[in-house]
Amino acid sequence: MSSKAKQTQKLLLFRLFGSRLFGLGTLKIREILPFQRLTHLPKSHHAVIGTATFRGAAVPVIDMAAAVGYPPMSKEEQQQGSIIITDIQRREIGFMVRSVHRIIETDWKSVMPPPKALGTNAFVTGLLDLDGDIIQLLDVELLLSKVYPESVDAREVLLSPMEIETLRNLNILLVDDSMVARKQLSDVLDAKDISYHVTSNGNEAMETLVRENESGQPIDILVSDIEMPGLDGYELAFNIRDNKSLKQPYIILHTSLNSEMSLSYANQVGANEALTKFDADELLHAMLRAAGEQAG
Repeated sequence: MSSKAKQTQKLLLFRLFGSRLFGLGTLKIREILPFQRLTHLPKSHHAVIGTATFRGAAVPVIDMAAAVGYPPMSKEEQQQGSIIITDIQRREIGFMVRSVHRIIETDWKSVMPPPKALGTNAFVTGLLDLDGDIIQLLDVELLLSKVYPESVDAREVLLSPMEIETLRNLNILLVDDSMVARKQLSDVLDAKDISYHVTSNGNEAMETLVRENESGQPIDILVSDIEMPGLDGYELAFNIRDNKSLKQPYIILHTSLNSEMSLSYANQVGANEALTKFDADELLHAMLRAAGEQAG
């Protein structure tokens, strides 16, 4: 494959409990802060331990260990910990961790999907073997859905009957490794009785694209996450554009990343659009733009 489709990813490794290492993509991270005094946030989730001041704004801080089911950090442990300020799904969130380990470079081909035995409530989107240590990549979308359940509910989007019918006539494929993100995407289309295919990784998506193409019902619109184990969204888009036997779908890369760099790179690998999660109105109107292009 051409190197154009390859982009190494940096992961921040950190500890939540004991010696086990966890990972988070650095594109999600704005800054790492030493402990600072937090302002109490009344009536908040038990894992929200207060707000920190970041560049003049109050940012909620979540005890990440407590949020994923480990014992919460004591006041003394918090004072020795670090706050990872992230930019995820259009909001700044701080995560308190016990210690920051280091930053490594890898690519998503090296990341393995988590075993199905972990179940649907495991906060893990992938596993990485690093010199014999298994790094768990955290599903921050699932974590945030537990802390802020209202963030998962997609608001009703007003479309005309003709617009809904237009989307019902298209073959749509949704791809995301996060269970929460798949549910958000599915709920938006289910609310309009629009059918679709859904997969949890890029390899399955590619198989679906080929199968549907061979059956004479090619995929018209692909909505894919970027950061996924195995074949990530960038490589998936590049592979599709590089496969001349496929009827080319309209590709929307849909990501929790707010980084301008990640969105501009999406265009370089052949994506038609790149959207930041999660705005149901933006997504459906991007699909309608896709329908207009397909019709043209």
